[in-house]
Amino acid sequence: MDFLNIAKNNFLKIEDTYSTYATKSSEAVRFYPFEDDIRAPFFRDVDRIIHALSYTRYADKTQVYSFSDNDHISERMLHVQLVSKVARTIGRALNLNCDLIEAIALGHDVGHTPLGHTGEALLNEISRQELGEYFAHNIQGVRHYMEVEANGEGLNLTLQVLDGIMCHNGEMLSNIYTPVAKTKEEFLNQYRSAYHDLEKSSYYHPMTLEGCVVRISDVIGYIGRDIEDAIVLGLFERSEIPKDVVEVLGNTNSDIMNTLILDVIENSLGKPYIALSKKVYKALFHLKKFNGERIYSKSMEPEEIEYYRFGMRKIYQVYLKDIQLKNLDSIIFKIFLNSQSSSYLDKTRDERKVIDFIAGMTDDLFMREVERVLS
Repeated sequence: MDFLNIAKNNFLKIEDTYSTYATKSSEAVRFYPFEDDIRAPFFRDVDRIIHALSYTRYADKTQVYSFSDNDHISERMLHVQLVSKVARTIGRALNLNCDLIEAIALGHDVGHTPLGHTGEALLNEISRQELGEYFAHNIQGVRHYMEVEANGEGLNLTLQVLDGIMCHNGEMLSNIYTPVAKTKEEFLNQYRSAYHDLEKSSYYHPMTLEGCVVRISDVIGYIGRDIEDAIVLGLFERSEIPKDVVEVLGNTNSDIMNTLILDVIENSLGKPYIALSKKVYKALFHLKKFNGERIYSKSMEPEEIEYYRFGMRKIYQVYLKDIQLKNLDSIIFKIFLNSQSSSYLDKTRDERKVIDFIAGMTDDLFMREVERVLS
Protein backbone atom coordinates (compact mmCIF):
# COMPACT_ATOMS: atom_id res chain seq x y z
CA MET A 1 0.00 0.00 0.00
CA ASP A 2 3.00 2.31 -0.38
CA PHE A 3 1.37 3.90 -3.41
CA LEU A 4 -1.31 5.38 -1.13
CA ASN A 5 1.28 7.19 0.96
CA ILE A 6 3.06 8.35 -2.18
CA ALA A 7 -0.20 9.65 -3.64
CA LYS A 8 -1.08 11.41 -0.38
CA ASN A 9 2.35 13.03 -0.24
CA ASN A 10 1.95 14.18 -3.83
CA PHE A 11 -1.22 16.03 -2.81
CA LEU A 12 0.75 17.91 -0.18
CA LYS A 13 3.95 18.67 -2.14
CA ILE A 14 2.53 21.91 -3.48
CA GLU A 15 2.32 23.26 0.06
CA ASP A 16 6.13 23.57 0.07
CA THR A 17 5.65 26.54 -2.28
CA TYR A 18 2.93 28.24 -0.24
CA SER A 19 3.16 31.73 1.13
CA THR A 20 3.85 32.20 4.84
CA TYR A 21 0.28 33.42 5.12
CA ALA A 22 -1.38 30.47 3.35
CA THR A 23 -3.49 27.90 5.19
CA LYS A 24 -1.83 24.48 5.31
CA SER A 25 -3.63 21.15 5.25
CA SER A 26 -2.27 20.43 8.71
CA GLU A 27 -4.34 23.35 10.00
CA ALA A 28 -7.65 21.92 8.76
CA VAL A 29 -10.21 21.45 11.53
CA ARG A 30 -13.37 19.34 11.39
CA PHE A 31 -16.18 19.20 13.91
CA TYR A 32 -16.38 15.40 13.80
CA PRO A 33 -13.81 12.64 13.16
CA PHE A 34 -13.34 11.86 9.49
CA GLU A 35 -11.67 8.80 7.99
CA ASP A 36 -8.59 9.96 6.12
CA ASP A 37 -7.74 9.09 2.50
CA ILE A 38 -5.21 10.25 -0.08
CA ARG A 39 -6.92 13.62 -0.66
CA ALA A 40 -5.86 16.76 1.18
CA PRO A 41 -8.68 17.94 3.51
CA PHE A 42 -9.75 21.04 1.59
CA PHE A 43 -9.53 19.18 -1.72
CA ARG A 44 -11.88 16.64 -0.19
CA ASP A 45 -14.29 19.38 0.82
CA VAL A 46 -14.51 20.43 -2.84
CA ASP A 47 -15.53 16.88 -3.74
CA ARG A 48 -18.18 16.77 -1.01
CA ILE A 49 -19.64 20.09 -2.12
CA ILE A 50 -19.89 19.31 -5.84
CA HIS A 51 -21.36 15.84 -5.22
CA ALA A 52 -24.03 17.20 -2.85
CA LEU A 53 -27.58 17.50 -4.16
CA SER A 54 -27.63 21.22 -3.42
CA TYR A 55 -24.83 21.85 -5.91
CA THR A 56 -27.03 20.55 -8.72
CA ARG A 57 -29.75 23.04 -7.78
CA TYR A 58 -27.43 25.98 -8.48
CA ALA A 59 -28.26 25.41 -12.16
CA ASP A 60 -31.83 26.65 -11.66
CA LYS A 61 -31.37 29.46 -9.17
CA THR A 62 -31.50 33.16 -9.96
CA GLN A 63 -28.36 35.27 -10.09
CA VAL A 64 -30.11 38.61 -10.78
CA TYR A 65 -32.81 38.09 -13.38
CA SER A 66 -35.47 35.45 -12.81
CA PHE A 67 -37.28 33.59 -15.58
CA SER A 68 -35.47 35.20 -18.51
CA ASP A 69 -36.11 33.61 -21.91
CA ASN A 70 -32.50 34.28 -22.89
CA ASP A 71 -30.35 31.21 -22.24
CA HIS A 72 -27.22 33.36 -21.98
CA ILE A 73 -28.32 35.21 -18.85
CA SER A 74 -26.37 34.15 -15.77
CA GLU A 75 -27.69 31.67 -13.26
CA ARG A 76 -26.25 31.01 -9.80
CA MET A 77 -24.24 28.04 -11.12
CA LEU A 78 -22.25 30.24 -13.47
CA HIS A 79 -21.65 32.80 -10.74
CA VAL A 80 -20.08 30.35 -8.29
CA GLN A 81 -17.88 28.97 -11.07
CA LEU A 82 -16.75 32.47 -12.03
CA VAL A 83 -15.98 33.28 -8.41
CA SER A 84 -14.03 30.04 -8.10
CA LYS A 85 -11.99 30.80 -11.22
CA VAL A 86 -11.27 34.40 -10.22
CA ALA A 87 -10.35 33.40 -6.67
CA ARG A 88 -8.07 30.55 -7.77
CA THR A 89 -6.30 32.90 -10.21
CA ILE A 90 -5.60 35.33 -7.39
CA GLY A 91 -4.78 32.51 -4.98
CA ARG A 92 -2.27 30.86 -7.29
CA ALA A 93 -0.55 34.20 -7.95
CA LEU A 94 -0.28 34.77 -4.20
CA ASN A 95 0.81 31.16 -3.45
CA LEU A 96 -2.23 30.44 -1.29
CA ASN A 97 -4.19 27.20 -0.78
CA CYS A 98 -6.31 26.93 -3.92
CA ASP A 99 -8.12 23.82 -2.66
CA LEU A 100 -9.47 25.84 0.27
CA ILE A 101 -10.31 28.72 -2.06
CA GLU A 102 -12.20 26.45 -4.46
CA ALA A 103 -14.22 24.82 -1.69
CA ILE A 104 -15.31 28.17 -0.23
CA ALA A 105 -16.08 29.61 -3.67
CA LEU A 106 -18.16 26.68 -4.91
CA GLY A 107 -20.10 26.45 -1.65
CA HIS A 108 -20.48 30.13 -0.85
CA ASP A 109 -23.97 30.70 -2.31
CA VAL A 110 -25.67 27.41 -1.43
CA GLY A 111 -27.89 29.25 1.06
CA HIS A 112 -29.43 31.42 -1.65
CA THR A 113 -33.18 31.13 -2.09
CA PRO A 114 -35.13 31.03 -5.33
CA LEU A 115 -35.46 34.54 -6.83
CA GLY A 116 -32.01 35.56 -5.59
CA HIS A 117 -31.77 38.51 -3.22
CA THR A 118 -35.47 39.27 -3.66
CA GLY A 119 -36.36 35.79 -2.44
CA GLU A 120 -33.88 36.17 0.41
CA ALA A 121 -35.58 39.38 1.57
CA LEU A 122 -39.02 37.76 1.40
CA LEU A 123 -37.92 34.68 3.33
CA ASN A 124 -36.29 36.95 5.89
CA GLU A 125 -39.68 38.58 6.46
CA ILE A 126 -41.22 35.19 7.15
CA SER A 127 -38.36 34.12 9.41
CA ARG A 128 -38.56 37.33 11.41
CA GLN A 129 -42.30 36.95 11.91
CA GLU A 130 -42.42 33.20 12.53
CA LEU A 131 -39.18 32.56 14.44
CA GLY A 132 -38.01 36.00 15.51
CA GLU A 133 -34.75 35.29 13.68
CA TYR A 134 -33.06 36.77 10.63
CA PHE A 135 -32.56 34.84 7.42
CA ALA A 136 -29.41 35.53 5.39
CA HIS A 137 -28.06 33.36 2.59
CA ASN A 138 -24.51 33.20 3.97
CA ILE A 139 -25.75 32.01 7.37
CA GLN A 140 -28.19 29.60 5.74
CA GLY A 141 -25.26 28.23 3.72
CA VAL A 142 -23.47 27.29 6.94
CA ARG A 143 -26.65 25.80 8.36
CA HIS A 144 -27.23 23.84 5.17
CA TYR A 145 -23.81 22.22 5.16
CA MET A 146 -23.82 21.56 8.90
CA GLU A 147 -27.42 20.49 9.55
CA VAL A 148 -29.50 19.99 6.37
CA GLU A 149 -27.41 18.43 3.58
CA ALA A 150 -26.84 14.66 3.44
CA ASN A 151 -30.30 13.91 4.82
CA GLY A 152 -29.76 16.12 7.82
CA GLU A 153 -26.40 14.65 8.81
CA GLY A 154 -24.35 17.49 7.32
CA LEU A 155 -21.19 17.24 5.23
CA ASN A 156 -18.71 17.74 8.09
CA LEU A 157 -16.82 20.36 6.09
CA THR A 158 -13.75 21.93 7.61
CA LEU A 159 -14.08 24.91 9.90
CA GLN A 160 -12.10 27.04 7.45
CA VAL A 161 -14.52 26.32 4.59
CA LEU A 162 -17.62 26.92 6.70
CA ASP A 163 -16.15 30.16 7.99
CA GLY A 164 -15.33 31.33 4.46
CA ILE A 165 -18.93 30.68 3.43
CA MET A 166 -20.27 32.57 6.45
CA CYS A 167 -17.98 35.55 5.83
CA HIS A 168 -18.13 35.75 2.04
CA ASN A 169 -20.59 38.65 1.86
CA GLY A 170 -19.57 40.33 -1.39
CA GLU A 171 -22.22 43.01 -0.96
CA MET A 172 -20.05 44.60 1.77
CA LEU A 173 -17.21 46.21 -0.15
CA SER A 174 -13.87 47.14 1.40
CA ASN A 175 -10.45 48.15 0.08
CA ILE A 176 -8.68 45.80 2.48
CA TYR A 177 -9.61 42.35 3.82
CA THR A 178 -7.67 41.10 6.82
CA PRO A 179 -8.23 37.61 8.24
CA VAL A 180 -9.07 37.17 11.93
CA ALA A 181 -8.12 33.89 13.60
CA LYS A 182 -10.97 31.95 15.25
CA THR A 183 -11.51 28.86 17.33
CA LYS A 184 -14.41 26.48 16.73
CA GLU A 185 -16.25 28.11 19.61
CA GLU A 186 -15.71 31.63 18.26
CA PHE A 187 -16.97 30.58 14.83
CA LEU A 188 -20.07 28.96 16.34
CA ASN A 189 -20.76 32.04 18.46
CA GLN A 190 -20.64 34.23 15.35
CA TYR A 191 -22.87 31.83 13.46
CA ARG A 192 -25.49 31.70 16.21
CA SER A 193 -25.36 35.44 16.85
CA ALA A 194 -26.15 36.19 13.19
CA TYR A 195 -29.72 34.97 13.65
CA HIS A 196 -30.25 37.84 16.09
CA ASP A 197 -27.87 40.57 14.85
CA LEU A 198 -27.74 40.45 11.07
CA GLU A 199 -26.05 43.81 10.59
CA LYS A 200 -23.15 42.82 12.83
CA SER A 201 -22.72 39.57 10.92
CA SER A 202 -22.16 41.52 7.69
CA TYR A 203 -18.83 42.68 9.07
CA TYR A 204 -17.45 39.30 10.12
CA HIS A 205 -13.89 38.75 8.89
CA PRO A 206 -12.87 35.40 7.38
CA MET A 207 -10.38 33.46 9.48
CA THR A 208 -8.10 32.72 6.52
CA LEU A 209 -6.48 34.74 3.78
CA GLU A 210 -8.11 32.33 1.34
CA GLY A 211 -11.51 33.33 2.70
CA CYS A 212 -10.58 36.97 2.11
CA VAL A 213 -9.70 36.14 -1.49
CA VAL A 214 -13.12 34.58 -2.05
CA ARG A 215 -14.84 37.60 -0.50
CA ILE A 216 -13.33 40.08 -2.97
CA SER A 217 -13.67 37.54 -5.79
CA ASP A 218 -17.41 37.38 -5.14
CA VAL A 219 -17.59 41.05 -6.16
CA ILE A 220 -15.28 40.57 -9.13
CA GLY A 221 -17.36 37.59 -10.25
CA TYR A 222 -20.65 39.47 -10.46
CA ILE A 223 -19.96 43.18 -10.96
CA GLY A 224 -19.08 43.10 -14.67
CA ARG A 225 -21.06 40.01 -15.62
CA ASP A 226 -24.26 41.59 -14.28
CA ILE A 227 -23.62 44.58 -16.55
CA GLU A 228 -23.29 42.29 -19.57
CA ASP A 229 -26.59 40.60 -18.67
CA ALA A 230 -28.34 43.96 -18.28
CA ILE A 231 -27.05 45.16 -21.66
CA VAL A 232 -28.18 41.93 -23.36
CA LEU A 233 -31.64 42.46 -21.86
CA GLY A 234 -31.70 46.05 -23.17
CA LEU A 235 -31.85 47.75 -19.78
CA PHE A 236 -29.19 50.32 -20.64
CA GLU A 237 -26.38 51.00 -23.12
CA ARG A 238 -22.71 50.38 -22.49
CA SER A 239 -22.11 54.10 -23.06
CA GLU A 240 -24.12 54.85 -19.89
CA ILE A 241 -21.52 53.29 -17.58
CA PRO A 242 -19.96 56.23 -15.66
CA LYS A 243 -16.94 57.72 -17.43
CA ASP A 244 -14.75 57.79 -14.31
CA VAL A 245 -15.39 54.06 -13.83
CA VAL A 246 -14.60 53.23 -17.45
CA GLU A 247 -11.33 55.19 -17.34
CA VAL A 248 -10.09 53.01 -14.46
CA LEU A 249 -11.79 49.63 -14.86
CA GLY A 250 -12.94 49.49 -18.49
CA ASN A 251 -16.47 48.96 -19.77
CA THR A 252 -16.60 45.21 -20.51
CA ASN A 253 -16.69 42.30 -18.11
CA SER A 254 -13.37 41.07 -19.47
CA ASP A 255 -11.61 44.39 -18.85
CA ILE A 256 -13.25 44.94 -15.47
CA MET A 257 -12.29 41.48 -14.22
CA ASN A 258 -8.74 41.72 -15.54
CA THR A 259 -8.18 45.14 -13.97
CA LEU A 260 -9.55 44.08 -10.60
CA ILE A 261 -7.68 40.76 -10.48
CA LEU A 262 -4.33 42.31 -11.36
CA ASP A 263 -4.86 45.15 -8.89
CA VAL A 264 -5.62 42.71 -6.08
CA ILE A 265 -2.52 40.67 -6.88
CA GLU A 266 -0.28 43.74 -7.11
CA ASN A 267 -1.48 45.12 -3.77
CA SER A 268 -1.61 41.80 -1.90
CA LEU A 269 1.52 39.92 -2.96
CA GLY A 270 3.52 38.94 0.11
CA LYS A 271 1.05 40.66 2.44
CA PRO A 272 -1.03 39.21 5.31
CA TYR A 273 -4.14 40.83 3.84
CA ILE A 274 -5.97 41.23 0.53
CA ALA A 275 -6.16 44.78 -0.79
CA LEU A 276 -7.19 47.03 -3.67
CA SER A 277 -5.45 50.27 -4.61
CA LYS A 278 -7.30 53.44 -3.63
CA LYS A 279 -7.95 54.38 -7.27
CA VAL A 280 -9.40 50.99 -8.21
CA TYR A 281 -11.39 50.70 -4.99
CA LYS A 282 -12.97 54.12 -5.62
CA ALA A 283 -13.94 53.14 -9.16
CA LEU A 284 -15.31 49.77 -7.99
CA PHE A 285 -17.34 51.46 -5.26
CA HIS A 286 -18.83 53.81 -7.86
CA LEU A 287 -19.57 50.93 -10.23
CA LYS A 288 -21.28 48.97 -7.47
CA LYS A 289 -23.47 52.00 -6.75
CA PHE A 290 -24.29 52.29 -10.47
CA ASN A 291 -25.24 48.61 -10.62
CA GLY A 292 -27.42 49.01 -7.56
CA GLU A 293 -29.37 51.85 -9.14
CA ARG A 294 -29.57 50.54 -12.70
CA ILE A 295 -29.64 46.76 -12.21
CA TYR A 296 -30.40 45.38 -8.75
CA SER A 297 -33.16 47.82 -7.77
CA LYS A 298 -34.87 47.21 -11.13
CA SER A 299 -34.46 43.46 -11.48
CA MET A 300 -38.11 42.94 -10.56
CA GLU A 301 -41.18 45.18 -10.76
CA PRO A 302 -42.97 46.11 -7.49
CA GLU A 303 -46.09 44.19 -8.48
CA GLU A 304 -43.98 41.11 -9.16
CA ILE A 305 -42.35 41.36 -5.75
CA GLU A 306 -45.75 41.65 -4.12
CA TYR A 307 -47.00 38.60 -6.01
CA TYR A 308 -44.00 36.54 -4.88
CA ARG A 309 -44.29 37.88 -1.32
CA PHE A 310 -47.88 36.67 -1.18
CA GLY A 311 -46.97 33.39 -2.92
CA MET A 312 -44.06 32.60 -0.62
CA ARG A 313 -46.14 33.35 2.44
CA LYS A 314 -48.90 31.12 1.10
CA ILE A 315 -46.71 28.09 0.39
CA TYR A 316 -45.06 28.56 3.78
CA GLN A 317 -48.47 28.33 5.45
CA VAL A 318 -49.49 25.33 3.35
CA TYR A 319 -46.31 23.39 4.15
CA LEU A 320 -46.45 24.23 7.84
CA LYS A 321 -50.02 22.97 8.00
CA ASP A 322 -49.04 19.83 6.08
CA ILE A 323 -46.35 19.08 8.68
CA GLN A 324 -48.69 19.68 11.56
CA LEU A 325 -51.39 17.44 10.01
CA LYS A 326 -48.78 14.87 8.91
CA ASN A 327 -49.95 15.11 5.32
CA LEU A 328 -47.50 12.63 3.81
CA ASP A 329 -48.79 13.38 0.31
CA SER A 330 -47.39 16.92 0.56
CA ILE A 331 -44.34 17.75 -1.53
CA ILE A 332 -42.44 18.84 1.57
CA PHE A 333 -42.59 15.23 2.79
CA LYS A 334 -42.08 13.58 -0.58
CA ILE A 335 -38.92 15.39 -1.65
CA PHE A 336 -37.53 16.62 1.66
CA LEU A 337 -38.69 15.44 5.07
CA ASN A 338 -39.11 11.74 4.23
CA SER A 339 -35.39 11.49 3.56
CA GLN A 340 -34.20 13.56 6.52
CA SER A 341 -32.60 11.87 9.51
CA SER A 342 -34.37 11.48 12.82
CA SER A 343 -31.84 13.82 14.42
CA TYR A 344 -32.82 16.59 11.99
CA LEU A 345 -36.54 15.93 12.41
CA ASP A 346 -36.36 15.76 16.20
CA LYS A 347 -34.27 18.87 16.83
CA THR A 348 -35.74 21.16 14.15
CA ARG A 349 -38.82 23.29 14.69
CA ASP A 350 -41.54 22.86 12.09
CA GLU A 351 -41.20 26.50 11.05
CA ARG A 352 -37.49 26.02 10.43
CA LYS A 353 -38.12 22.87 8.40
CA VAL A 354 -40.33 24.86 6.06
CA ILE A 355 -37.78 27.67 5.77
CA ASP A 356 -35.02 25.13 5.01
CA PHE A 357 -37.21 23.62 2.30
CA ILE A 358 -38.14 26.92 0.65
CA ALA A 359 -34.55 28.17 0.82
CA GLY A 360 -33.38 25.08 -1.05
CA MET A 361 -35.97 25.33 -3.83
CA THR A 362 -35.03 26.02 -7.43
CA ASP A 363 -36.81 28.86 -9.20
CA ASP A 364 -38.89 26.48 -11.28
CA LEU A 365 -40.09 24.44 -8.33
CA PHE A 366 -40.91 27.59 -6.38
CA MET A 367 -42.96 28.99 -9.26
CA ARG A 368 -44.83 25.74 -9.81
CA GLU A 369 -45.71 25.56 -6.14
CA VAL A 370 -46.82 29.19 -5.96
CA GLU A 371 -49.00 28.75 -9.02
CA ARG A 372 -50.43 25.53 -7.59
CA VAL A 373 -51.47 26.97 -4.23
CA LEU A 374 -52.79 30.20 -5.75
CA SER A 375 -54.79 28.53 -8.51
